[in-house]
Amino acid sequence: MIIYKTEEEIEYIRENCLMVCNTLSLVASELKPGVTGKFLDEKAEQFIRDNDAVPGFKGYRSFPATLCISKNDEVVHGIPDNYEFKDGDIVSVDCGVYKNGFFGDAAYTFVIGDTSEEVMKLLVTTKDSLYKGIGEAKIGNRLGDISAGIQQHCEQNGYGVVRELVGHGIGKNLHESPEVPNYGKRGRGTKLQDGLVIAIEPMVNLGKRAVKQGKDGWTIRTKDGKPSAHYEHTIAVTHSGPDILSNHAPVEEAIKNNIELRNISLKS
Repeated sequence: MIIYKTEEEIEYIRENCLMVCNTLSLVASELKPGVTGKFLDEKAEQFIRDNDAVPGFKGYRSFPATLCISKNDEVVHGIPDNYEFKDGDIVSVDCGVYKNGFFGDAAYTFVIGDTSEEVMKLLVTTKDSLYKGIGEAKIGNRLGDISAGIQQHCEQNGYGVVRELVGHGIGKNLHESPEVPNYGKRGRGTKLQDGLVIAIEPMVNLGKRAVKQGKDGWTIRTKDGKPSAHYEHTIAVTHSGPDILSNHAPVEEAIKNNIELRNISLKS
């Protein structure tokens, strides 16, 4: 069952999504060669709790951390560990918070130092596809329009769109109906209505779309070992169009201020 949100509830979710993005900004300011995922996770948890919120992921289905940190060929759900990041790594960081009875959720993929133009193009295309999907989130459209917008943009550029993992509704629960696949056909699926709040999150592979689960029971990797990118916004469907409740702008500002990170230009 889809639970449509009131304007007041949407504002609670927006507040939490903005806190998520401030957490991602903190991560961006700290991320450099030699830093570990565990260090970033501890910083993020402290920041969230200092702002009178609770990490949305920690303890969810027994997930052990505040952040999902997935590097290089890891698609999503990576558990922060003692691996020291190095020049050329790409690092997806997904974060959720819980406050005032609602969740917020967003993700961003970072580049440490220099990486290949091939990988940079993957990241730009994946982020562009996120906004292609958001652009379809209009009253009267269907979920398939969002999914098709993402899929077409990525596959036209030769990338593999992950099918086993999807975006989702969000509100009083971290994952609610409906599921939001990153592939599909226009005109199919649930009709979009005012008050629908969903997390749209393309997960796109440089190579083939096939993935596998790691031995830790959480981390999802590409089967062919090639890099993967992941970006996420939480949005509300409204009469005035899609309302992006999260905000990557402070994250990108923090990237600009961190000489160890390379910024991804947005070409949507």
